[in-house]
Amino acid sequence: MKKGILLSSLGIFAFMVGCATNPFTGKSTLALVPDSQIFPSSFQQYSQFLSENKVITGTKDAQRVENIANKIRVAAERWLTANDKATYLKDYKWEYKLVDSKEVNAWCMPGGKIVVYTGILPIAKDDAGLAAVLGHEVAHALANHGQQRMSAGLLQQLGGAGVAIATGNKSQETQQAAMQAYGAASTVGGMLPFSRAHESEADMIGLTLMAIAGYNPDNAVSLWERMSEKSGGQAPPEFMSTHPSNETRIADIKKWSPQAKAEAAKFGVKLK
Repeated sequence: MKKGILLSSLGIFAFMVGCATNPFTGKSTLALVPDSQIFPSSFQQYSQFLSENKVITGTKDAQRVENIANKIRVAAERWLTANDKATYLKDYKWEYKLVDSKEVNAWCMPGGKIVVYTGILPIAKDDAGLAAVLGHEVAHALANHGQQRMSAGLLQQLGGAGVAIATGNKSQETQQAAMQAYGAASTVGGMLPFSRAHESEADMIGLTLMAIAGYNPDNAVSLWERMSEKSGGQAPPEFMSTHPSNETRIADIKKWSPQAKAEAAKFGVKLK
């Protein structure tokens, strides 16, 4: 009886999953945890990270990051205003920091907190390349990918609880095998494709933002070609990765670039 009640409760919870429609994608997305909870935690973690790492300030590169990121932010605001979504960013607190690290990476936390590592600057090469990087990261924030990942993680835990209940009267070996099978299946068949889809969304949105900011989105192709050369082909198979392969990204960017240019043209932006 208790198991039946719990299973019913889990089903009701899954049925009542919170959703939100994202203006940039037009999709209904997972939103089990509200931004009002996520953003304060994100801001605190970001501040802690900055306090524990070497933040570069007062240099030409630090200023480049700040200037280009602000152009991307303004592009997002222009797009939202034009699409009657001007209040969408009211709780965002944008911040962009250059951090000393050899790691070839940049990342974004919910609410607009972005870090660019110095290690990615040689790969970005120029302002357009850096705009592609920052457009991608800003897009993650705008698409609320952090909120979606957290929500998906909760659903994965919910499924694990369901497996545990369903196998509760089985042997310990059977329970462990079932949980391992569920973990592998939900990761490879659920969480990893979910993450790859987010990366592709961020690429697509980022192209539009960099174009509205005045940077030719074709330069994103060159960026990822340099990324591919840097990696030397050393990457896990795409289906086992959180990110699309470099080849997939390059092909998608070539496909989406004309759309980004057309969107920029609506704002009277002339690309070089």
